[in-house]
Amino acid sequence: MSSARERRERVLMHLNELRRLPIGGLPEPAFKERLRAELLSGALATAARPADDAPETGGLHGPARETAVKARGRRRRSRGRPLLSQLATVGLVAALMVSSFATYRAVPGDSLYPLKRAAESTLVRLTSDDAERAARELDSAKTRAKEVATLLGSSNNGPLVGKTLKDMEESTRAGISRLERAEPRSPKIKKFARDQKKVVEPMLEQLNEVDQAQAQGYLSYIEGLVAPE
Repeated sequence: MSSARERRERVLMHLNELRRLPIGGLPEPAFKERLRAELLSGALATAARPADDAPETGGLHGPARETAVKARGRRRRSRGRPLLSQLATVGLVAALMVSSFATYRAVPGDSLYPLKRAAESTLVRLTSDDAERAARELDSAKTRAKEVATLLGSSNNGPLVGKTLKDMEESTRAGISRLERAEPRSPKIKKFARDQKKVVEPMLEQLNEVDQAQAQGYLSYIEGLVAPE
């Protein structure tokens, strides 16, 4: 596996771990320590990379020695640029991961919420396996349901509840459709529907008339997924 692909897989792994955090939750210390160790090891590995063999200049004199010295200087500068680039990348990834800790706690209406949704979309798009991509879509639907519950417990939900319910249904339908193609009659579908019903159904009494109708339509859809065939 190429180093670029390995880095991509590690980023996906970290994003996926962050997505599993409960709303308002923080990463486990072990996760933060592992991330820190990986970032440091990447920087140190780059810094410790052996230099290319330089020509001997001790036996050279005059113009030949001057040419060899200049060539060695150019090689050192060219080696320094990738090192600086790698260190800058490591620093950027570290900063992004630190900000992600706060981003994944965001709920609709928070300033960081668009970043959370963008990260989720990226995670889905980077997944090539249909079954895994379906699982990520359904994870997004579960997250939207938790966000609705959080909004209902606050005094500032307004139109955000209806928008989040709509996003929940879109993610659900996309994930179910993909999973049905990848794994026909998968037991994962029924499990998702049952789990999701337990989260959404208790919300009905707290919803206004319009949002309640939307939630009931969603419940009818997922109940059809567990109906006997």
